[in-house]
Amino acid sequence: MSCRIEDYGLIGDCETAALVGRDGSIDWLCWPAFDSDACFAALLGTSKNGRWQIAPSGKITKTSRRYRDNTLILETRFETADGVVALIDFMPPRGKASDVVRLVRGISGRVKLRMQLVIRFGFGTDIPWVKKNPDGSGLLAICGQDMTVLRTPVETRGEDLTTVADFEVSEGETVPFVLTYGPSHLPVPEPINPAQALQDTEDFWTEWRSHCSYDGANRDLVMRSLITLKALTYAPTGGIVAAPTTSLPEKLGGQRNWDYRFCWLRDATFTLLALMNSGYTEEAAAWHNWLLRVVAGSPANMQIMYGIMGQRRLLEWEAGWLPGYEGAKPVRVGNAAHAQLQLDVYGELIDAFHQSRMAKLQLDEGSWALECTVLEHLADEWDRPDHGIWERRGDGKHYVSSKVMTWVAFDRGIKSAEKFGFKAPLEKWRTLRDTIHRETCENGFDPELNAFVESYGSKLLDASILMLPSVGFLPPSDPRVRGTLAAIEKYLMRDGFVLRHDPREVSDEKQPIEGAFLACSLWLADAYVLAGETAKAQALFDRVVAVANDLGLLAEEFDPGAGRQTGNFPQALTHIALINTAHNLSDAMKTTEKPAVQRSK
Repeated sequence: MSCRIEDYGLIGDCETAALVGRDGSIDWLCWPAFDSDACFAALLGTSKNGRWQIAPSGKITKTSRRYRDNTLILETRFETADGVVALIDFMPPRGKASDVVRLVRGISGRVKLRMQLVIRFGFGTDIPWVKKNPDGSGLLAICGQDMTVLRTPVETRGEDLTTVADFEVSEGETVPFVLTYGPSHLPVPEPINPAQALQDTEDFWTEWRSHCSYDGANRDLVMRSLITLKALTYAPTGGIVAAPTTSLPEKLGGQRNWDYRFCWLRDATFTLLALMNSGYTEEAAAWHNWLLRVVAGSPANMQIMYGIMGQRRLLEWEAGWLPGYEGAKPVRVGNAAHAQLQLDVYGELIDAFHQSRMAKLQLDEGSWALECTVLEHLADEWDRPDHGIWERRGDGKHYVSSKVMTWVAFDRGIKSAEKFGFKAPLEKWRTLRDTIHRETCENGFDPELNAFVESYGSKLLDASILMLPSVGFLPPSDPRVRGTLAAIEKYLMRDGFVLRHDPREVSDEKQPIEGAFLACSLWLADAYVLAGETAKAQALFDRVVAVANDLGLLAEEFDPGAGRQTGNFPQALTHIALINTAHNLSDAMKTTEKPAVQRSK
């Protein structure tokens, strides 16, 4: 059985990432990229679906772990009756090949350990052909297009279609294991020096973290979130995946199990703000350029998400042979929501371009022409029903948050044209902006509830409407905004956290109620900051960060009843929201003119 979601740590090389359990087992790794098939899939099944475990063979009396300083080098410490060992896991910056390095270091005494390597390509189903490398330097595992080579001084042996080793480590001794990936049609990747790889990895992250400009409260949490965001970045293109995993359930035992190994436009502006406000303009520019490339073409074909290379067809299928995380089925690969109409992405795109200009990022000279084409298309599309920010499956609705973001699109287009002197049909855009605002206020606000609702004519709420003040649709002092916050506190909060869906809803999907959506809880904290209720914002922020695991990592959701993290992990949107809320609270303490989350500038 796999670990609890919060019992995993993350390692990666900015092209893919692995999850390492508290028990010393790597239970998830897609190689060679985030969106490749997994070769370790025990996370969604059993050890027979692929894992790599190194741990003491005897009884463990205590386990602790930490990241080495502000890096992505994970150290797990096992204490036994015979002594103490540290397992150091990391992925060096990608060279010609991708490597996972595991160093077993003796701290005290002499400890017996066992290594078990179960490689199963194709999401846990394809058993490779294993043989010794002809030069004797390692153990090759080949299956179809995939190849790995294991190099270690420890003697290994085959056992029930797995590779195992039993060995001992004494105080001061370090035993290395290096697993390297390469395409099977190419020569076997050259070996690396494990000690040098450790130094290179530490140097890489030490240099990267030195660019962080955030100096407010909770700096360690912000730094860990920034490192996580960097780890979820596909370096060759600048795309940022929502999570490195698929099908970790939003509700334990439920069916809302989605593939998040793709890049969502809805996260664009918040991502840019998190990076730019923290001093990472290079990453912000790379993310912006990724956006520009993937949306190139007809605006009618713009999607809500893309692959890490900008792929558009993310066909969804089910891996029926995997039993799912703690039995949560189905296990899905690909995401059918990529074909949905979600009008909010147009607003996110135009806002991202505007915020980039305001931050003086160097934009492509064709950016403005693209924005004008997008807004011309949106002028004909804004009043259509869509599937909303939460990607509801079924018939479309007139979601309030979607309409607000179409207003944002025209508002930011107008502001960019006015601020930077661009040629634009300003009168047409102003008329549309005013029309959208008026219609949304008339049809999306329920006087009886004194709140904006999920969709036109609905009596239900939706946490995405928390963004109304932050995007500048209405000022935080507006009675309708204050009424909405009060209604969300009344109907959408459970055990001090915010649900994204109204629990009074009887959904056509007939799903059990999911956990609290952590980013939404932080959006409420942002709204509190804008409303001048800093103490309430700080209390909510503290409540969210308190459920992070011991490494500072957060999933998509938190189930207060079970006291567990749920959903894909670690979740970029959650960490992005944490960064932005920390900035807002820090700025509020400094009484700056506008908190970072205020996107209407």
